[in-house]
Amino acid sequence: MSSRRANFEIRGWHVFAALALFFGAVIAVNVAFAVVAVGSFPGEVVRRSYVQGLHFNETLAERRAQAQLGWRARAGFLAPSDGAAIEVSLVDAAGAPIDASIAATLERPADSRFDRALNFERRGPGIYVADVGALAAGVWRLRARAEDAHADALSFEAELLWHMQR
Repeated sequence: MSSRRANFEIRGWHVFAALALFFGAVIAVNVAFAVVAVGSFPGEVVRRSYVQGLHFNETLAERRAQAQLGWRARAGFLAPSDGAAIEVSLVDAAGAPIDASIAATLERPADSRFDRALNFERRGPGIYVADVGALAAGVWRLRARAEDAHADALSFEAELLWHMQR
């Protein structure tokens, strides 16, 4: 038996088999990672991004018009006993409250399946609240558009951090 081992020679097919196994393992791991990556994040953060890019000059003009209004928005979480709520405060350039309607979406940056539309109710001069109910802890993004009776509008975003209440 020892004479057999002494006569062992590495042949071409041994080298080929070793290389095939090595690169086969590397390719299998890469394919597994790619499948998991595509399954967990499809890559589309903004719907119809190409069309939005075509109209970007219009978006810039709208932002300039909004900046001239001087409106300011502030958003934050409230913690009522039955879940989360978001409060938005709107004021004009002079600091006076703005009477407006707000259309908004609360988004989870990591996973769009948790996005939800919000209905804001006026709770006072320039103060608007939307109940969001049960909410997982973490970072949430509020995308909103406030519009007054004169069709003046402000689009705004706020990144909000929700902590679990105990």
